[in-house]
Amino acid sequence: MTGTLVLAGTPIGDPSDAPPRLAAELAAADVVAAEDTRRLRKLTQALGITPAGRIVSYFEGNEAARTPELAEALVNGARVVLVTDAGMPSVSDPGYRLVAAAVERGVRVTAVPGPSAVLTALAVSGLPVDRFCFEGFLPRKQGERRSRLREAAEERRTLVYFEAPHRLEATLAAMAEVFGAERQAAVCRELTKTYEQVRRGPLGELAQWAAEGVRGEITIVVRGAEATAGGADAAELARRVAERERAGQQRKEAIAEVAREAGVPKREVFDAVVAAKTAGGGREGGAAG
Repeated sequence: MTGTLVLAGTPIGDPSDAPPRLAAELAAADVVAAEDTRRLRKLTQALGITPAGRIVSYFEGNEAARTPELAEALVNGARVVLVTDAGMPSVSDPGYRLVAAAVERGVRVTAVPGPSAVLTALAVSGLPVDRFCFEGFLPRKQGERRSRLREAAEERRTLVYFEAPHRLEATLAAMAEVFGAERQAAVCRELTKTYEQVRRGPLGELAQWAAEGVRGEITIVVRGAEATAGGADAAELARRVAERERAGQQRKEAIAEVAREAGVPKREVFDAVVAAKTAGGGREGGAAG
């Protein structure tokens, strides 16, 4: 018989948040694959257990090389428990390769549900939670980061990102530029830990706050783009475009800027401009760009 791969969620901060099954699974596993064996040791000490099985490291640097070894152990009947530093394995952490290898070989894959930084940040953010999408870490390079953000600029669902503290200021500034400085967001720092902090506000203000320096594990929650409902909203968009045109800005650029600030698709701003011209007896052509 083949073995079982257990994806075990670990606390994102407070060790007392560990699910009851976690200690039992770690103690009884044939193999425990850990992103950081030192953190695993601290966790098992906090849980008051000593794993009976073999402990191996399984992190980004050796994930590809170690997956075949662990897959073979699973095929031969081992119960392998996979843990990462915090939260659920494979969610922006090592694990996907091993899960895919296990599924390909017909090995049972199950999970010990645990705390999630994504859901915890979403819940405490104060932003809409009915629909959301998880974007993970943004690219480190400035151009690639802006490109990824532009892809999400018209997304209506709430957006959730992970970020390193030393890149937080640059990321929030890029978000303010692409999504609009007034788009509401929440920066969740050190969730469930001693110095937990949730900072809420417009992206522009959050970027200024982050410039002072921020430490700890970071999760960013950003409100999705809002659709205009027509009427006064559309009229306001058209007015803002016209104001920029009077100041000498090209219409295409003005539409793009207003759309970015309002957090709406460029097509909606273009349609609002066309509707305003039509209502005023003029004629309009061209494209939103």
